[in-house]
Amino acid sequence: MRGSAQVALLPSVPRARRAVVAAVLSAGLTAGLVSCSEAEDPDKGTNGLGKLPAAEIENQARAAAAEAKSVSLSGTLVSKGGTYKLNMRLKDDGGTGSVTAGDNTFELLRVADDLYLKADAGFWAPSAKSDADAEAVEKLEGKYVKVPEGDPAYDQFRGFTDKDALLDGFLGMTGELSKGDRTKIGGVRTIQVSAGEGAGGVLDVSLEGAPYPLQFARAGGGGVLTLGRWGEDFPLAAPPTSATVDYGKSLPKTID
Repeated sequence: MRGSAQVALLPSVPRARRAVVAAVLSAGLTAGLVSCSEAEDPDKGTNGLGKLPAAEIENQARAAAAEAKSVSLSGTLVSKGGTYKLNMRLKDDGGTGSVTAGDNTFELLRVADDLYLKADAGFWAPSAKSDADAEAVEKLEGKYVKVPEGDPAYDQFRGFTDKDALLDGFLGMTGELSKGDRTKIGGVRTIQVSAGEGAGGVLDVSLEGAPYPLQFARAGGGGVLTLGRWGEDFPLAAPPTSATVDYGKSLPKTID
């Protein structure tokens, strides 16, 4: 009789199994509800930009970029003049960094309207037509050569150091805009804005903090540029006279 009483107090094996299954299903359902809830709110913890129409996202990105006093920019730019690799830091009154065109890499420095170019002898070598020219070219290596404002190269090189001009060119998408994927650039969540016909491209705008543009892929294989360090100041000063060469009214012809 005692053994029968003990058996009566325990649930049957099928009943116990059903209880365990129910508990597991309940836990899984709860976890599933949490996961679905998070998936349904991709803007949780963001600046809310992802909820806006594409045109408003682009407007806010342009406004944030215009307000920032400085930015770093790196990547590849393809234009009619060729393919350029840029690694620049820019602010309202100038910029500094390097540009690679073909096999040549040179440094640019602009302070207000004064523009300087520094390169190795290989950069200047095409301009050497005589032994005297070659000797002169060697003296330019590693020096900041002041680019005359009247030289055709001035506007071309200055463009790489002009924050407003570069940003206007990169961010000036035309055509119908649409929202794209949510991605990450450098670990920062972004929302993409794509342009249709016209000056197209794909712009990644930060979903964290200020709505800064973080990457721009130009349409038609026009290059990809990454932007960052928005608003971070950096020193910008003319090079010392001992490191500077004034070549006169025009530079040696090196780049078409």
